[in-house]
Amino acid sequence: MIQIKHKESGEVLLESEHETLAGQVFTGSRLRGASFAGLDLSGLDFRNADLREADFEGACLRGASLNAACLIEANFEGADLREADLTDAVLQQAKLREANAARAILRYAKMAGADFTRANLAGADISMADMRANLNDANLAQADLRSTNLSGADLSGANLRGANLTNATLADVNLSHAHMDGAIGTHGQRVQGAFKKKAKRPWWNFWG
Repeated sequence: MIQIKHKESGEVLLESEHETLAGQVFTGSRLRGASFAGLDLSGLDFRNADLREADFEGACLRGASLNAACLIEANFEGADLREADLTDAVLQQAKLREANAARAILRYAKMAGADFTRANLAGADISMADMRANLNDANLAQADLRSTNLSGADLSGANLRGANLTNATLADVNLSHAHMDGAIGTHGQRVQGAFKKKAKRPWWNFWG
C-alpha cells in the first residue's frame, strides 16, 4: 500500500493498494502540499492536477506529464525533470533551484516569480511562456525561447549559447555576464559574446 501525505500535517491525501507508484495516474488529483520528496515519479501522469505547494525536492520526474498542472509555490529543488511535459503548467513562485529540466517542455507555462537559479534548461522548449523569473547562472543553451516574456528576469551569468530568443520580450532584463555566443536575438540576428555591466563614470566625468 502506498500513501501520499501532506508535507507538514502528515494527513493522508491519497492511498493506493499498489506496491509502487509505477504506472499510477494522478490526472486531476487534488494533492496540494503533498510530499513527493526523493521519490521516483518517472513517466507518471499529473495532468491538470492541483499540486500547489507540493514538495518534489530531489524527486525523479523524468518524462512525467505535468501538462496544465497547478504548481504554484511547489518545490522542485534538485529534482530531475528531464524531458518532462509542463506545457501550460502554472509554476508561479515555484522553486526549481539546481533542477535538471534539460529538454523539458515548458511551452505556454506561467512562471512569474519562479526561482531557476543554477537550473539546467538546456534544449528545453520554453516558447510563448511567461518566464519573468530568477534565472541566475541557469543553463539555457539551445533553449527555445521564442515569443517568451522575460521582462525583468534575472539572467545574470546565464548560459544562453545557441538559444532562440526571436520575438522574446526582454524589457529590463539583467543580462550581466550572460553568455550569448551563437544565440538568435529578438529580431533574428546572431549574437556574439557575453554581456557585461558597464562601469559607472564618476559624477564629475560627464564627457567623452
